[in-house]
Amino acid sequence: MTTKTTAKKKTTTTKIVELPPHPFAFEVFDLVSKQRSAAKKAEVLQKYNHPSLRALLIWNFDESVKSMLPEGEVPYGGFDEQTVYKGGTLSDKITSEVRDMYEKGSNSVRDQQQGRTTIEREYKNFYHFIKGGNDGLKSLRRETMFINMLTGLHPLEAEILILVKDKKLSDKYKITQAVVAKAFPQIKWGNRS
Repeated sequence: MTTKTTAKKKTTTTKIVELPPHPFAFEVFDLVSKQRSAAKKAEVLQKYNHPSLRALLIWNFDESVKSMLPEGEVPYGGFDEQTVYKGGTLSDKITSEVRDMYEKGSNSVRDQQQGRTTIEREYKNFYHFIKGGNDGLKSLRRETMFINMLTGLHPLEAEILILVKDKKLSDKYKITQAVVAKAFPQIKWGNRS
């Protein structure tokens, strides 16, 4: 005699972590990356929906959006920082600031944010950096404006802009155009430049 046992499949629903009001873009993208399903990733994007977030995602994933900035590393930091701190690239600066956070015993990014701006405040200036936005702007002026914007941002926010300008957001964060399209079906892809 054989007995058949059926195991009940447990369904667990994981509650999405609550981010603080007006979260940084990297906080949202980190949370999206931690989700296992496309549906959960889309849910996080919808929950923290903001025009700045959508602008980043469109700039990164829409092939018709052409960056007017050179590809690759960007100098980071003000004149004083670059003369004192010889690293000079965003990656070096991020490593240095993260190390400082641990040495000071503060892992809170918000403690490090004093006197800085955010992508949420700066996204209205993105048009300067893409084709069709402010094409009359001289390349040197455009690049200087971009570096100044990066300098005002927390390094992890600045890193997102570097990734997005090169269309490499998916290199760091587990976000795809399909997930973005699922989260924001109202986005019309193409014909932007």
